[in-house]
Amino acid sequence: MSGPTAAPATAADWPELVALRTRVFVEEQGVPAEIEQDAADATAVHVLSRDDAGRVVATGRLLVGESTATIGRMAADAGVRGRGHGAAVLEELHRQAVLRGIREIELHAQVPARRFYERAGYTAVGAEYEEAGIMHITMRRRLV
Repeated sequence: MSGPTAAPATAADWPELVALRTRVFVEEQGVPAEIEQDAADATAVHVLSRDDAGRVVATGRLLVGESTATIGRMAADAGVRGRGHGAAVLEELHRQAVLRGIREIELHAQVPARRFYERAGYTAVGAEYEEAGIMHITMRRRLV
């Protein structure tokens, strides 16, 4: 039996992505709704993972710059955490970055998720800081 997979999102997936991000960031974590979605959503590469019933249960986005890229808005439904959906999304975001010529990637990890990203090859850079009322740490890794 294979584990969860992830794929780039389509416009048709957007309502489900927004619903998941709202559940995780706004309802569960208390992030203000007005900052959860932003202008970067329009140009980001969005990735998602679905459960066996076809529901979007994990998502993340890739913002591509000149020579670097940033991963953000990583969210997994509470009911599937620890089951590989987040790791599948992260792996697909890495793949999408490499396809775009990106060699190093950065993200702002919520401190409780730090170990998840370390297991995926990320290293913390600098001190912890507060972002949207939640403690974060910047993390980076080489992709190629």
